[in-house]
Amino acid sequence: MSTESGGSPFAAAGDRMSQMAPDFSLVLGGPLYQLLRRARLTDDALMLQRRRIAVIALVAWLPLLVLAALGGRLLGGVAVPFLMDVDVHVKFLLVVPLLIVAELVVHQRMRALAVMFRERNLIPEAATQRLDAAVASAYRLRNSVPAEILLLAFVYVVGVTVIWRQYTGLDAATWYATPVGDGSSLTFAGVWYGYVSLPIFQFLLCRWYFRIFIWARLLWQVSRIELQLVPTHPDRVGGLGFLAAISHAFVPLLMAHGALVAGNLANQIFHTGAKLTQFRLEVLLLVLFVVVLVVGPLLVFAPQLAKARRTGLRDYGTLAQQYVRDFDAKWVRGSAGANEPMLGSGDIQSLADLGNSFSIIQDMRVVPITKQAMVQLAGATVAPIVPLLLTLMPLEELIKKLFGVLF
Repeated sequence: MSTESGGSPFAAAGDRMSQMAPDFSLVLGGPLYQLLRRARLTDDALMLQRRRIAVIALVAWLPLLVLAALGGRLLGGVAVPFLMDVDVHVKFLLVVPLLIVAELVVHQRMRALAVMFRERNLIPEAATQRLDAAVASAYRLRNSVPAEILLLAFVYVVGVTVIWRQYTGLDAATWYATPVGDGSSLTFAGVWYGYVSLPIFQFLLCRWYFRIFIWARLLWQVSRIELQLVPTHPDRVGGLGFLAAISHAFVPLLMAHGALVAGNLANQIFHTGAKLTQFRLEVLLLVLFVVVLVVGPLLVFAPQLAKARRTGLRDYGTLAQQYVRDFDAKWVRGSAGANEPMLGSGDIQSLADLGNSFSIIQDMRVVPITKQAMVQLAGATVAPIVPLLLTLMPLEELIKKLFGVLF
């Protein structure tokens, strides 16, 4: 496996790690990871999650509480005081922890990725170096210092200046800003929020998008290898069924997206008089976005799976034709010996086994994920938004309607 470091100590450390262990990790590396290790906020296995969550909350959320209180905007004084801003609390006390938890879950679920491709003999012997090169390339990109610097620059130039100031901020006097003419004037709490807290959150989120790009790129490179797919594999995806299980590792990330949208919608419902039903399109687009984000990279295997299915149907169709002709000639047309009993013969069982194999090939999917898994991913995304249904009707009435539907 190639371990070029490109002159970067962070990349060199990551490449040494990839040399030492066969595990693959999408998250165990990069400049931020190295800084967290030096600060004793993580270890080689991405543990110490509670410590990381607590420290980030202290840096990103607690100063906002203190500054808003000192500015007289904690519980009143403006249209949206700090304690009434649902979005900011959800963002730093729920979404950020979920982004951190997702790192450990993804790390643990993905670590056997390269091993699984080898154990299932999906990679031809002559192509093992291409798999190693793809993994090494993913490590170098994951450990890239310039990449994370560009992400940080993007956060400040676009995320804070454009997206937050022009699109996501509330059009009212809040704990972080006061409308002035065509713009707004930031309070001391707003300055910390806009230039410390929000960039931390946006960087963690954008870093996840970058990791998913690395994941998609790795899968695309693997899909360029002529895989040894088995069309009769019981997982009905030629032996790639383990990729669907890996996709479930992104559930905390999807829940983080759902919580992020839920916080924003809650602010609009509570402070601008909006109704949840007004945001049906936004919720639908959110579900489509995150499901495509997770499932989309797996589509790169569709051509090979479709080819394996076609080849399997042709080959097993030919084999089945030969077998049923012989079976028909022997047991129906009477070529079997007069003293050869059908009872106890393995011919019928073989015919049934061949039929089962052919049925598996017919049911073979061209994407290594099931509809049930997609529904589960969508459900995880929507789950944080469900409590907002209480803004439409009282809890008691909601429960009655739910029981009416179920029973």
